[in-house]
Amino acid sequence: MSVFFIILGLVLLVVGGEFLVRSSVAISLKLNLSRMVIGLTVVSFATSAPELLVSLQAALEGFSDISLGNVIGSNIANIGLVLGITAMISPLIIDREFYRFNWPIMMLFSLALFYFLSSENVLSRIEGVVLVIAILLYLFLLIRRARRKPELQPDEVDPDLQVASTFKTILWLAIGGAALYFGSELLVSGAVDLASALGISERVISVTMIAVGTSVPELAASVIAAVKQEKAISLGNLIGSNIFNIASVLGITAIIQPIAVKSEAILTNDIFWMIGIAFILIPLAFVPKAYALNRWKGFLLFAAYAVFVSLAFIE
Repeated sequence: MSVFFIILGLVLLVVGGEFLVRSSVAISLKLNLSRMVIGLTVVSFATSAPELLVSLQAALEGFSDISLGNVIGSNIANIGLVLGITAMISPLIIDREFYRFNWPIMMLFSLALFYFLSSENVLSRIEGVVLVIAILLYLFLLIRRARRKPELQPDEVDPDLQVASTFKTILWLAIGGAALYFGSELLVSGAVDLASALGISERVISVTMIAVGTSVPELAASVIAAVKQEKAISLGNLIGSNIFNIASVLGITAIIQPIAVKSEAILTNDIFWMIGIAFILIPLAFVPKAYALNRWKGFLLFAAYAVFVSLAFIE
């Protein structure tokens, strides 16, 4: 039954996230916000909603390892699993924005999270506020850079949503909110029950099963784009997702409910995997062939993720 709850919870999160994105974009277009601003802010926040609801629900119920494991595991999965598989299907070209702006910001947020958690073994409300302010500053810089360079502007905003009726928009919002709420409830309770039944920690379930589940939308979109030989999925999208996971998901959760580190392995193992797999992108970007993530580099990332998951269950 626990596995059924987890699967149903993940399905509801995917459905809820999709409806929330559609309703958020439709409302933003009705408010005459530019497509660039919507793509860089509204869509980014809406796509982080499943992770936010899961982490918040887990923190409120006292399962802080799930809150942290969900985000840390998702960040590892975004690079090792999603990027690795995508590069194996179709090599990706790396633009200069990656190492000049996106990657340094991701590393900065990752190291800040490590510092906050290791200093007092808790992500406090004040640190949550710092993360939220930092993500707002990041968005400001992102919008300013996009205005200067048109090629950086996102293209995932569907202008047809502007003509969606008010009733339809409100219905999408209601469906999205309800699906996210019940999906997070089912996922957290199912994960806790499964961990108890298998005799493993909530942390292991969260950094593996839950993390992969909340990364399914990115994985599906990336694989489809790679198979179609489309370059719609960029390295920047996945890096941006990792930044939002840390700053908005954990930041907002910590403001509402401080997140305590209960499992030592999060600080002695998981977070180092998150930092390490993010760091390795720089040498992979330049050696031996610069500005490209080819198939063997993708395989290396995927193999690293497989090792991480294997070790999580062995420990």
